[in-house]
Amino acid sequence: MSVIPATGTIGTGAPTPATPGDGSNAAAPHDLSTHRDNHTHRDVNGGWLRPAVFGAMDGLVSNLALITGVAGGSVAPHTIVITGLAGLAAGAFSMAAGEYTSVASQAELVQAELDVERRELRSHPQDELDELAARYVSRGVDPDLAHQVAAQLSAEPERALEVHAREELGVDPTDLPSPLVAAVSSFGSFALGALLPVLPFLLGAAALWPAVLLALVGLFGCGAIVARVTARSWWFSGLRQLTLGGAAAGVTYALGALFGTAVS
Repeated sequence: MSVIPATGTIGTGAPTPATPGDGSNAAAPHDLSTHRDNHTHRDVNGGWLRPAVFGAMDGLVSNLALITGVAGGSVAPHTIVITGLAGLAAGAFSMAAGEYTSVASQAELVQAELDVERRELRSHPQDELDELAARYVSRGVDPDLAHQVAAQLSAEPERALEVHAREELGVDPTDLPSPLVAAVSSFGSFALGALLPVLPFLLGAAALWPAVLLALVGLFGCGAIVARVTARSWWFSGLRQLTLGGAAAGVTYALGALFGTAVS
């Protein structure tokens, strides 16, 4: 018994279209429920990354420069240790307080703007809907479709607020940076970075070069680690941090030697 395919020919040889349920192998619409998201994105909001990176770099550079500056004045090793630990404590607390205040102020500003947008949505819903639709039209969406999408997104007040916040303010109100996370990240990373130049002296070193060497290795390592997060070249990022930190330490050492000679 012969079987005629659904896309075969009948009579004149013209192809017959496949119909649903006829058992044909015609391509069916893609089932989105079976789609697998195979890629992820990095956290770009800066909740912990920016203060952690800035804190580690600042701790390394500032304490290395502080220690080399003091060592340039030909002081005793225990004086360098006290100076380094004092710089670590002062810098870590200062960084944490500054980051907390900065991120908290930013969050308060965002909340104030969200309150403004919430009042506008409550008082002038149609105007806000038209404004949202106009944004989609400006991006190339058909006007009728843009109004349909805007109307659907505006049906629920909280969802409408979230959409308007993203479109107008460029923020996600459900994913704002945490002041506490920023402060803790900044404190810990600064203290860790600032500890590296002091560590050789804590272990009994009397010369400056072990502290400088360890700090420069730390600078290169921090730069390379940051490159892993930002997808930049690890050697370029490492060399950049090494160059900047080394230059700061060299200049401070020269100033310390100059001031030490002048004072003595």
